Amino acid sequence: MKSIADIGAAVIGTGFIGTVHVEALRRIGVQVLGVLGSTPERGEARAQALGVRQAFASLEALLADDAVDVVHVTSPNDLHVSQSREILAAGKHVVCEKPLAMTARESAELVSLASSSGLVNATNFNIRYYPLNQHAHELIADGGLGEVRLVTGRYFQDWLLLESDWNWRLQPDRGGALRAVGDIGSHWLDLMTFVTGQHVSEVMADLSTFIGTRLEPTGPVETFSTARAAETLEREISTEDTASILLRFDGGARGAVSISQISPGRKNSLVYEIDGSDGAWGWDSEQPDQAWAGHRERPNEILIRNPALMGAAGQAASALPAGHVEGFFDTFCAHFRAVYADVVAGAPSSSPGYPTFADGHDEMLVGDAIARSAREGRWVQVDRDGGADTGAVRPGTAARTEPVTPGPIR
Repeated sequence: MKSIADIGAAVIGTGFIGTVHVEALRRIGVQVLGVLGSTPERGEARAQALGVRQAFASLEALLADDAVDVVHVTSPNDLHVSQSREILAAGKHVVCEKPLAMTARESAELVSLASSSGLVNATNFNIRYYPLNQHAHELIADGGLGEVRLVTGRYFQDWLLLESDWNWRLQPDRGGALRAVGDIGSHWLDLMTFVTGQHVSEVMADLSTFIGTRLEPTGPVETFSTARAAETLEREISTEDTASILLRFDGGARGAVSISQISPGRKNSLVYEIDGSDGAWGWDSEQPDQAWAGHRERPNEILIRNPALMGAAGQAASALPAGHVEGFFDTFCAHFRAVYADVVAGAPSSSPGYPTFADGHDEMLVGDAIARSAREGRWVQVDRDGGADTGAVRPGTAARTEPVTPGPIR
């Protein structure tokens, strides 16, 4: 019988997130057989820097390697669909970064292909795998907060604060029509669906672009780089810097979230609070090893991550004893351990405990509703039935042919 040490993986993309995937796979005992860079030269340089045994010259060469069982897609967003399609056709399991696709039509296609293939498929919503978020999921499912009523929070970063900050995510043809929402907002929205057990059903959104012109370097730029290019070109920006979104959930809860990539001093601040009829729960990604529990008639509490004090899911996501902080990188390890349990088994379980392509598609549907709401200035229902409201679809239904794009933004 296979073990995780018998599994071979390859990673497409050698930037910030691709590097995290490589190192997390090594941590959990998976053989990283190679990487595929944006160019053969970059691939070779990054393989050497990471100590990976080879850089594949092309996707075709990667897929022809019978020792590769799983492929991780961490390339720019516009390549996710074509690469995932080829990986599935080659009979290999796939883990894809979010957003899963550029449009809901494309993500619906991937869900259908993955389902018919019988292969393991996962969307990398890794923030679910902070141990205290796993614990919160079980706590709320068991009624620990009573009826969930209000879900609020934010996801703030500052890495695109300056007009000289540049990244491919600023380009709609590479990153998608939604930028702040699609890039970081999708993490917050997926996390709230996971933790509360309720899906977003309706949205009212306001999207704003404060930096209408940016300076694009003439050379390549690494994500989160602080280096300033000597030569630049002025580029008009159409994607949002910030978003303010009112939410209605299918279980009756209401909510609101603010999303920003231009908030000074906020490096990676995902915050949420869930208010129920019997208690509240709050968490901040920049202090990931502690959560706040709110009460009406007894003292509030701070829970420090401790496997001995958490439920089974929180314990499973923890790799270290209490008092030894687990952070962003550790979530990838916990997520991949869950995914690779099914890889070792050879097929997805009947109810995968990790986010699949279906979860990635659902966030595309929510994003479509957000974009339409901002454009039309009204509440918009998330269309999971393929109706006429948003043009988004479930797998197997008729799809629109044009992507939804944000409307007038300031």
